[in-house]
Amino acid sequence: MNRFEGKTVLVTGGNSGIGLVTAQAFAAEGARVIITGRDEVTLATAAATLGKSALAIRNDAGSVAGARELGKRLAEEDVRLDAVFINAGIAKFSAFADVAESMWDESFDINVKGPYFQIQALTPLLNKGASIVLNGSINAHIGMPSSSIYAASKAALISLAKTLSAELLPRGARVNVISPGPVTTPLHTKLGLDPDSAEQLKNQIPLGRFGKSSEIAATVLHLAAPESGFIVGTEIVIDGGMIQL
Repeated sequence: MNRFEGKTVLVTGGNSGIGLVTAQAFAAEGARVIITGRDEVTLATAAATLGKSALAIRNDAGSVAGARELGKRLAEEDVRLDAVFINAGIAKFSAFADVAESMWDESFDINVKGPYFQIQALTPLLNKGASIVLNGSINAHIGMPSSSIYAASKAALISLAKTLSAELLPRGARVNVISPGPVTTPLHTKLGLDPDSAEQLKNQIPLGRFGKSSEIAATVLHLAAPESGFIVGTEIVIDGGMIQL
């Protein structure tokens, strides 16, 4: 299919993991893809897989100034956006008693404040009918020990999908959120789960396996396409039944 032929899509944190796989899926269906990330090397490598029209921009997802700079640059290049996947995020875990203020600030800057002001900066660039998809997490719905900061930041992001939907509907834009369960990505690898812990986590998933980035990407593309035009302010959980069964 070429659902995104002639469309322009932005994926934040599109240089690895779910973001990169989603960017590649958009490109495969004809979209011009713009990705952001902090690492110039992985950005360049990722952009090379997205076609000649792809654009890779180094950007700090937790910076309000960075959000505004991105919006300004895209405006200067006369970019109009048909879909935005707010994917860049951070996952840090710590026992409640050990949480430092710096961890709170970093997590909420990257997972909440950055996305909020990024969407604000991009709103003038949205075409009518544009779709914004936020990347949440099932951690917002479960009381996993040591996840208090991460879970709270993702719960805030899920709430934004509803309030920003109401704010942006007059512009003809839709906002929705996906909440993945455990997915095999570089981000989860960096969490340092030992084999036993990983196996215990997998055993909590009714399907008996971790998700694939391609499965998350497929849902993002569905929400970004006209076929989902009646889905607004909604959270779609993609977790192999982990919090449902």
